[in-house]
Amino acid sequence: MRAERDELAVAERVRKRMAEQFAAETETAALPTAQVAGHAVLLVPHRGPAVAEDALPPDYQRILGIVRGAGGAVSTKQVGEELGLEVAARGKLEPLRGKLSKLAGRGWLRKLPDGKFTTRL
Repeated sequence: MRAERDELAVAERVRKRMAEQFAAETETAALPTAQVAGHAVLLVPHRGPAVAEDALPPDYQRILGIVRGAGGAVSTKQVGEELGLEVAARGKLEPLRGKLSKLAGRGWLRKLPDGKFTTRL
């Protein structure tokens, strides 16, 4: 009986250690940044019932607010104008197009066949 009690004590310690490790891994995974080649990179989480809009980095929140405020489909150029970007040069809009596409890919926006973006219902 003593041997079984000792085994249960060991099993309980292992369970606690694993629970602590799992909690630490979950907390680390929830952070909005990651390290790539030694540089911090912002991550955009997938949209879901447990993920609030404030989990997005501030610039993505601003983009989402512009698209939502437009009341319909918007082009990258229109969003760029609202952000105060130089829209005359196409190359200046490519990073913004990438952010819009990332928001669409993660379920925050919807990309239409004509290349415009709108909010998800």
